[in-house]
Amino acid sequence: MRVMALDIGEKRIGVAVSDPLGQTALPVGTVERRSREKDLEALIALARRYQVETLVIGLPCRLNGTLGPAAERVKEFGGLLAERLDLPVHYWDERLTTAAAERVLLAADLSRRRRRRVIDQVAASLILQSYLDRKRAGGAGKETPEEL
Repeated sequence: MRVMALDIGEKRIGVAVSDPLGQTALPVGTVERRSREKDLEALIALARRYQVETLVIGLPCRLNGTLGPAAERVKEFGGLLAERLDLPVHYWDERLTTAAAERVLLAADLSRRRRRRVIDQVAASLILQSYLDRKRAGGAGKETPEEL
């Protein structure tokens, strides 16, 4: 069962996919934001290419755990994508994943230009790996307190 995770930003959407056994997250790319329709088409193509069965979408919660306008926009976009693909969607608390991805890339000694190109897909990988680890451990998930 393959799972696809998204880190949805204003300019880019980072994409990661699990291996077929659902054990490991693999970054697969970044979708440059153009328009809602073109973004949806690109993500649908990726989901079909990797034969995805579940979506995990990073939800940008505030540090106090509440949902703001950015989280509402992500949920709206995620709902459209899930509806078009007819797949279940899980929203995952993504607080500080971009900062964690930045630390990973700095430790790998990547140039600023290279980091900018891959940070979103690395963040998506961190979101997905967290989801897969929690699922494997039998936990309900690190979803927001409001159960999204």
